[in-house]
Amino acid sequence: MGNKYTKRYTEEFKRDAIALVDSSGKTVTAVARELGISSESLRGWYRKAKTDRGQGESGELTSAEREELKRLRKENREQQQTIEILKKATAFFVKENDR
Repeated sequence: MGNKYTKRYTEEFKRDAIALVDSSGKTVTAVARELGISSESLRGWYRKAKTDRGQGESGELTSAEREELKRLRKENREQQQTIEILKKATAFFVKENDR
């Protein structure tokens, strides 16, 4: 997460900035300078937008794929926790039956 000095930009602003890079023929750095934002921020937004359009580098994940991966990792973590709980419960009941 960002610190208290991190600026937050709306999705609309990001879309407009990306469209300006595409339509103006200017570099990302030049457009960022005109808008008064970090060139690294705009470069990241631009790269992400290209990937989402299927124009990114080979192997890069789209936003939808990133969200699905995040969801699947969370689901996997929860299932692993459930398995551990069930193992402990099984061991407990086996001990109880042996008494």
